[in-house]
Amino acid sequence: MTEVDSKKEMLMKKLLEKHQEAKIIRKIVLTVFTIFAVLFTGIIGGGYLYIKSALKPVNPDNTKPINVSIPIGSSVSTIARILEKNEIIKDDKVFKYYVKFKNESGFQAGDYQLNQTMTLDEIIESLKSGKVMQEAVFKVTIPEGNQLSQIAAIIAKHSPYTKQEVMNRLSDKEFINKMKQLYPETITDEVFHKNIKYPLEGYLYPATYSFYEEKPSLDDILEPMIKKTDEVLKEYQQQLEENNMTAHQFLTMASLIEEEATEKVDREKIASVFYNRLDKNMPLQTDPTVLYALGEHKDRVLYEDLEVDSPYNTYKVKGLPPGPIANAGKMSMEAALNPANTDYFYFLAKPNGEVVFTKTLEEHNKAKQKYLTNQ
Repeated sequence: MTEVDSKKEMLMKKLLEKHQEAKIIRKIVLTVFTIFAVLFTGIIGGGYLYIKSALKPVNPDNTKPINVSIPIGSSVSTIARILEKNEIIKDDKVFKYYVKFKNESGFQAGDYQLNQTMTLDEIIESLKSGKVMQEAVFKVTIPEGNQLSQIAAIIAKHSPYTKQEVMNRLSDKEFINKMKQLYPETITDEVFHKNIKYPLEGYLYPATYSFYEEKPSLDDILEPMIKKTDEVLKEYQQQLEENNMTAHQFLTMASLIEEEATEKVDREKIASVFYNRLDKNMPLQTDPTVLYALGEHKDRVLYEDLEVDSPYNTYKVKGLPPGPIANAGKMSMEAALNPANTDYFYFLAKPNGEVVFTKTLEEHNKAKQKYLTNQ
């Protein structure tokens, strides 16, 4: 083979190699393009199906009324989030853009009764017309500072259930675990502590609750009260984390403040006394815990009462009691997180409701002699 023939052969070989390489590249490009085309089609198709689904009612078969409150001044975004949170719509963003696309406005604040069968147009019309919820069949008002047995009696008075039925359900481990699953940040394993008297003591928020059925299930009566506590605690979540305080500890401290407070009292100062005592490893020595341990309601705690053998007796046991001794309102909750900066270690309530704060036991005893003698 001549040198020219050899060069021609090498050139042909290289051309063939390049041709093969080009074929492989074309195959790779075609494959990649096909994959991207399939993915793109899938994304577009998936997005279309998702939006199509989000425009439909959440559940066409569920006519159970859901109470929804729209605060004054709510934007469309806020309304959309509230509706999604209450499971009236599937996606807040889809609802927001749907409202924008239809150029809807004029939504009115108020308390609405909606359900999962409603279309987006029906929801929009209801919010625009201000058509509020129907009249309640019955209402239950839970005051601040009430213990579980008192709350059970109130529920029994207004509903078809007896006090014992309410107490039994509130102590039922199946029900408590059900609430624990629904509200895991609020209902924790701390409620199952061996020394707890009632696991859900302090977890039924003081408020007025409206019911729209003649005989709702007992769970449907109790769950909104726990849900409300969960909603309120979410407002304080950051502060609780900063204070390294669990929801259970928080509700316990707030309940002590609630039970000691009077109309004229500075709750922040009461909170400061409790925290000052905890810091010094002193017993809290708060009478309401003794009454809770006794299971009685008395105007005055006697010296013999202070000897009651109970983990709730803060005259004998240091630290917080095992759990709340009542439900607490917002004022007591705020005080539990924002105690006053004082050096008080004692306080007592005068007959007129005013509270005297003192720094030493000697000062405290003098105040007792002055204000409580012959009472």
